[in-house]
Amino acid sequence: MRTYTTIQGDMWDLIAYKMLGSEYYMTDLIDANPDHRDTVIFPANVELIIPDVDTVQTPNTLPPWKRGEVT
Repeated sequence: MRTYTTIQGDMWDLIAYKMLGSEYYMTDLIDANPDHRDTVIFPANVELIIPDVDTVQTPNTLPPWKRGEVT
């Protein structure tokens, strides 16, 4: 299990970007840490669990033909 210890001013999207490679994994990060769900800006020294995510996911922002979907 990987963890991350926050620094003053960390936010969910920044942590997701630093630890998982994209801010799009912010929801996965929040779901893995339900006790901190209501936190927007973290103080220092909060230990968060970093979930395992499929980092090869195709972003949903691509049009269907670039995602390999047949319409």
